[in-house]
Amino acid sequence: VRVRLAPARAYVDEKQQGEAVNSNVATTQLEALKSMSVVVADTGKPELVKKFKPQDCTTNPSLCYQAVQDPEYHGFLQQALNSKAAKSTDPARPYAGVADVLSVIIGAEMLKIVPGRVSTEVDAHLSHDAKACYDKAMHLLDMYAARGIEPSRVYIKLASTWAGVEACKRLQHEGVDCNMTLLFSFGQAAACADVGAALISPFVGRILDWHKAKYNRDYAPHEDPGVASVQRIYKYYKAHDYKTIVMAASFRNAGEIRELAGCDNITISPALLDELQASIEPLPRKLWPTMGGNSDERVSGMSQATFDSLHGSDEMAVEKLKHGIDSFSADQKKLEEQLAKLASTL
Repeated sequence: VRVRLAPARAYVDEKQQGEAVNSNVATTQLEALKSMSVVVADTGKPELVKKFKPQDCTTNPSLCYQAVQDPEYHGFLQQALNSKAAKSTDPARPYAGVADVLSVIIGAEMLKIVPGRVSTEVDAHLSHDAKACYDKAMHLLDMYAARGIEPSRVYIKLASTWAGVEACKRLQHEGVDCNMTLLFSFGQAAACADVGAALISPFVGRILDWHKAKYNRDYAPHEDPGVASVQRIYKYYKAHDYKTIVMAASFRNAGEIRELAGCDNITISPALLDELQASIEPLPRKLWPTMGGNSDERVSGMSQATFDSLHGSDEMAVEKLKHGIDSFSADQKKLEEQLAKLASTL
C-alpha cells in the first residue's frame, strides 16, 4: 500500500523531480536558470545582448559610459548630440540632457533584440526629490514614445529612497511600471511593495561587500548575507501575495546566482553569464512561490516615519543606499564629462 504524502511533502517531491528533468534537458546552467527565472542582461552593449539572448535588459550611466568608449557606438552619440531633447535646463550640467537621450537610444536598440523590457534609470542626482523623479521619468518615456516604443516595454528605474517610493506610487497609479533600485533593506522592500512597484532590484553583492568589510571574513554562497536578504524579501512577497517582481542584482560570484535560482528575475553581468553558460553541472531550484518560511507581518499604508524607522535601523542599508546614490551620481557626472570630450572630436 502506498502511503499518501502530505501536500507540502508531495509538492517538494514534485519540485525535485521537475528539477531532475530540467537538469537533464538543459545543456548549461544558464539554460537551466532561464527555465526557472527571467534572465536579464546587465550590459549596455547590444552585441552582448544578442549573444546571451535574455528576456529583458537594462541601462545605467556606467553601462552607457562603457559603451561610448567603443568607436562602434559613436553613431549613437552623434544621434544624442543632434537631438532637440538633449538640451539641458541646468547650466552647470550642459550634457545631462545628452546623457538622457543616449540612454534612451541605447535602450531602444536593445528593445530591437529582447522580447521583453528595458530598465532606464532616472538621474541619481534627483533621488531625494519625488517631483523631479516623476518629471524625469515622464521625459524619458516621451523620448521612447518618439521612437515608437510604448511605456509597457520600459521600466523606469528609481532609487529606493522615500522620495523614490513616492514617485513610484504616482507613476504606478498612472500605469508606468517602475524598477526600484539601490535596495538593501527589508524596509525599502516593504515600502516598494506597499505602493505597488512593478519590480525591485535588491543588490546582493553590495550587501556582501559591507559584511565582509565590517566583520573581516568571507562568506560561502549559502550563508551570503545578500542572498539571505533576497530570500527573505522573496518569501515575504509571496506569503502576502504581492505582485511586485523580485529581480536579484549586483552579484559578486556565480554561487550567489545559483543560491537564488528560481527568483522571479535575475540580472547578470556578461562575465557571470559566460560562467553559467560554460557550466554543465545540474542547477537545482532554490526558490519557488509556495515555499513558505516567512514570519514577517504585512506592512501596509507605510508612512515616511515607518520607512525611516525600518530602513534607518539597518546600518548596512543606510550606508549602502547613500554610497550607491553617490556612486551613481558620480557615474552620471563621468558620463557627461566623457560626452563633452567626445563631442569635441566629432
